[in-house]
Amino acid sequence: MTTHASQRESSDTREIAYRKARVSDARAIQDLVNSLADEGQLLKRSLNDILENIRDFSVAVAGGAIVGCVALHVCWDDIAEIRSLAVLPEFRNRGVASRLVSLCLEEAAGLGVRRVFTLTYIPDFFARLGFERTSKKELPQKIWKDCLNCVRFPDCDETALTKTVDGV
Repeated sequence: MTTHASQRESSDTREIAYRKARVSDARAIQDLVNSLADEGQLLKRSLNDILENIRDFSVAVAGGAIVGCVALHVCWDDIAEIRSLAVLPEFRNRGVASRLVSLCLEEAAGLGVRRVFTLTYIPDFFARLGFERTSKKELPQKIWKDCLNCVRFPDCDETALTKTVDGV
C-alpha cells in the first residue's frame, strides 16, 4: 500500500497531491462539501462533524489549496462507507474523484474492511469503478446510525452501491 503524501498527478499546469486530511484542512473541506450540498448533490456537514471525523478524510491538493476530498468511514467490522466525495468544478473530469475513491479502497483493504458502500446521486460514476447497485435494506448499520437523523429520511433518493475490497 502506498502513502497518500507520495501520490501525485499532473493536471494541466497544476500538480495534484493526495494525502490524509489535517485538522487545518477542516474549514476548506466544509466549504467544498457544503458548496455541493447547496446544489443538492451532498448533505451539509458541520465543522464540528468534520473535525470529529478528520481522520476519515483524504484530500487532493493543488497549489496549496484543497481541490477535492473524500471520507472513508468505518461503520462495522466488515463494512465502511465512502462519503463526502467532492471536487471543485475546475478539477472535475481529470481523474481526481476516481483517485480519491481508489485511495479509500486501498485504505479499506489496509484496515481489513471487506466491503465498501456509498449512497450517491452519481451511481454511474461509482459503477464505472466496479461498484454494484444494492438495496439500502442491505445496509442496516448505515440506516440505524445516520439515516434516521437525516432530513431526507425516509424519502431518500440516493442510490446505494457496494464493492468488495480486493486484498482483504
